[in-house]
Amino acid sequence: MYIHSKFLNLSIEEYLQFELESRIRHEYLAGQVYPMREDSNKSKVITSNILIRLRTHLFCTDYRVYSSEMKIRIPNLNIFYYPNISVTCNPQDREKFYKSQPCLIVEVFPSATERIHRNEKLMNYRQLQNLQEYVLVSESEIKVEVYRKNNQNNWFVEELGKEDNLQLSSVGLEIAIADIYEDVRT
Repeated sequence: MYIHSKFLNLSIEEYLQFELESRIRHEYLAGQVYPMREDSNKSKVITSNILIRLRTHLFCTDYRVYSSEMKIRIPNLNIFYYPNISVTCNPQDREKFYKSQPCLIVEVFPSATERIHRNEKLMNYRQLQNLQEYVLVSESEIKVEVYRKNNQNNWFVEELGKEDNLQLSSVGLEIAIADIYEDVRT
């Protein structure tokens, strides 16, 4: 992927201003800016299915549910990502254009970006102190992976298929995998 030189070595302040003026979203990795792929129709349907259930479940609570328009900042790494869904519950997480204390992050991914989500983003998101669960939802097959942090700050993964239920401990919600993929056309 070619990135114009004006997108290289931006400060955080320059990046945040650039994003306010840009028509497309960009992720930021320690000064480097990368344009985001547009979500496919499958990804949009899957994301909407999860988002609706989260928003309904967390209505009138201290939790805030955000769509892919909200950035997540990983401060100690100088990284900004746009996950499909993020949930925060910390009242100090008040920045207007990004959040840095999510308890839950959900990424819906095509097979083309699987490696990035499973490796780079997993490793980087795990640096977020308040993050309890990172959920990867495949758009190419009915498969969900949940990375969870236990009380000893160790991470483990649970793989779920068509007949399973996704248990989101961070927000106290259970969703059938079939409901996540409802109305997804192949």
